[in-house]
Amino acid sequence: MNATTHSRIDSAEVISIWAEPDRSVIDAGRRAPPTIPRESFGDLWPVLSDLAEAAGAPVDYVAIGALVAAASLIGGKRWVCPWGDWREPSILWAAMVGDPSANKSPALDRATKPLRLIERDDADSHKAALREWEADTERAKAEKAAWQEAVKDAAKEGFSTPSIPDAAIFPDEPVRRRPVVQDATVEALAVILSGNPAGTLMVRDELAGWLNFDKYSNGNRAFWLEAYGGRPFVVDRLKNAGKPVCLPFSGVSVVGGIQPDRLSDDLLGGVDDGLVARFLWCWPDKVPFGRPTSIPDNSRLECAYRSLDNLTWGSGENGESAPITLRLTDQAAALFENWGKVQQADADDAGPLYKGTVGKMPGTALRLALVIEYLRWADAGGPEPTTISHWSLAAALELADDYIKPMALRVYGDAALPASERNAATLARYIVKHKLKQVNAGDVRRHWRLPGLKTADAVRAALDLLVEADWLRPAPSREGGTNGRQRSDFLVNPKVETANG
Repeated sequence: MNATTHSRIDSAEVISIWAEPDRSVIDAGRRAPPTIPRESFGDLWPVLSDLAEAAGAPVDYVAIGALVAAASLIGGKRWVCPWGDWREPSILWAAMVGDPSANKSPALDRATKPLRLIERDDADSHKAALREWEADTERAKAEKAAWQEAVKDAAKEGFSTPSIPDAAIFPDEPVRRRPVVQDATVEALAVILSGNPAGTLMVRDELAGWLNFDKYSNGNRAFWLEAYGGRPFVVDRLKNAGKPVCLPFSGVSVVGGIQPDRLSDDLLGGVDDGLVARFLWCWPDKVPFGRPTSIPDNSRLECAYRSLDNLTWGSGENGESAPITLRLTDQAAALFENWGKVQQADADDAGPLYKGTVGKMPGTALRLALVIEYLRWADAGGPEPTTISHWSLAAALELADDYIKPMALRVYGDAALPASERNAATLARYIVKHKLKQVNAGDVRRHWRLPGLKTADAVRAALDLLVEADWLRPAPSREGGTNGRQRSDFLVNPKVETANG
């Protein structure tokens, strides 16, 4: 071989035997997340942005979390009415979708921390109320004992039975102020709501289990469907109290996290009664790891929350506490009517899950407008609003059209994929994250503990899809050159190292 031949060989390009991998596999065809409109949050946006940066999380989680927290503080004290007798309460449900490394929990902690401070400040007054209750209870015991003796004496003398005095009636134990609850049964929530008539906020790190609460108890699901509407509800299955709890307002706002791999089972595995369509879905891309540029100040958000918490009730016909209803201004009502007609047409052409979301979007938009109006007022100060302004409604509609609806499509599209495609995407992300050169089917099933990839059939279907997508190539082998059963090994395409994980 002469020098010229050697030179040509040395300068020749290496020809890869691997085809280009289908890079859409790794995100399973998932839609890109929309950008949350900062205008919908007014002057509070810089505060929310700083809190998110400190948590190492997308601002979406903090912003949506703050809306839900604010809604829970307004609760049953303020309702919104566009026209006629249509009324919507201040109740919002939101689900933060993301991998464990997306920092959902730290972001949610930033948005809800002021609620815990409010609860802490109420501890002393609750202790005083407990002391008074204990004294009244002891007095009631004495009064009841005296009345029982009087009944015995009356029976002996043949007199009529004396009526039990009011002082002999045992008082109800005071319920502690609970702006936040985390994991409560319906029975426990009923007791909490009896002492928190404006409602409360349920915060769940993992919503997956909560979304499946109906598997064993239809009563629980019925309660939550009513709780979203703030409707009166009677819980009569109390084991300890032995008597029903009547709730004039059953409002509970809900916020929590869920992992993408759990979406399908928890979205599509239950009854299609509109429960899922009530959620505001929030699934942004993760932010790069980095050091915050400033120390966030949570005091401004806390001040706004306290203003909302201090809202007073209105007065009913008989002097009882009653909600105050705010109507849209004429300009806002006209905008809402025109927007609603477009929503109706949009829902007609939608798939089942998305149709439910769009169908409930007018009510959701009204709730958002109410919360945005009051959160803006609580931050800026001044006279309390008496109507829902055109600005607040427009901000709510922008949030609904440009963020909530596109985000729902992102979530529902991922959940509606066949299991094999979801599993292939899960496996592809794992391969990229760990920079694997080879995959064994048995290891995937027995050791990797990936959602959806627990059975041999599920693993095989996912591997087959990755082979078709030029991510993997079968490379069966036998240990030690024996004649035994072949190992299900696969080589990884070197070109997938640059795929987005």
